[in-house]
Amino acid sequence: MGAMKPDQAYNKKINFKLRAVEVSQYRGKSTSSPVIYVSNIDFAFSINQKTSFQLKIPYQAVTGNLGSTSGIGDISLSATRNVYNSEKFDINATIGAKIPTNDSNLKKSGTEFGNEGSPLPMYYQTSLGSYDFIVGLSLISKKWLFATGYQNALSANNNQFEWDEWDGYTGGPDYITAHAIARKLKRGTDVMFRVERNWRFSNYNFSLGALPIYRITKDQIVNLAGDYVKVDKTTGLALTALFSAGYHFNVKSSIKFIYGLKLTDRDVNPDQLTRTDVQTIAYVYRF
Repeated sequence: MGAMKPDQAYNKKINFKLRAVEVSQYRGKSTSSPVIYVSNIDFAFSINQKTSFQLKIPYQAVTGNLGSTSGIGDISLSATRNVYNSEKFDINATIGAKIPTNDSNLKKSGTEFGNEGSPLPMYYQTSLGSYDFIVGLSLISKKWLFATGYQNALSANNNQFEWDEWDGYTGGPDYITAHAIARKLKRGTDVMFRVERNWRFSNYNFSLGALPIYRITKDQIVNLAGDYVKVDKTTGLALTALFSAGYHFNVKSSIKFIYGLKLTDRDVNPDQLTRTDVQTIAYVYRF
């Protein structure tokens, strides 16, 4: 969000419009069977050349071996302020929040193989189920984007997925146990860094980058005794390589494509946010 977004527009010679709507379609492949599809509508409202607000509303659909889920995903809100401006680069700061749209405890429905009513693992959830606080800072120039951010989950979700409830799953127990237990998960704190090298032309732009996200505190879940326990091996680095390409029809409208490939991940991921690769295509209209 905000100052931390990839593939940001930057041109000192063009006076970009103060409002924008971005419509995008995302596809992400999990490390298990689920494939996650997200349709986003992203509004940016600027009150002047230095201050802007962002509202992002996603609709998420998941399909995998345990069935399908869909619904409004977590809503993102942020405010971004330009804190330094020069002919060569800008420095921007963002403060924001992520608002959950459900408690992350969607259950199995349908009659494909039984287990109706059993809570689904996190890969199948359309919300992380927590309120999150986010801040970030970026430096952007014609050739480079450097950004850092901090994300802290302020609350727990209500996921109740248990391996024992899926003993009768016809696909076998190995598939079930491949999904981490995230009972009332309190996600650890993340620190992110983004580095992006851009090649900008009159109508085209391309970029290559890296997105390391480091979880600095352990995730916590509720054990069978009802107590919160810290989950080992949930801290560490998740690293993604990124490529983007864009085309500007004019000062008002453009399209862009972003591809991300997982390079490394944490050993244990109760939130099941891991994607082996992601593709996003977006249309942006400024007015």
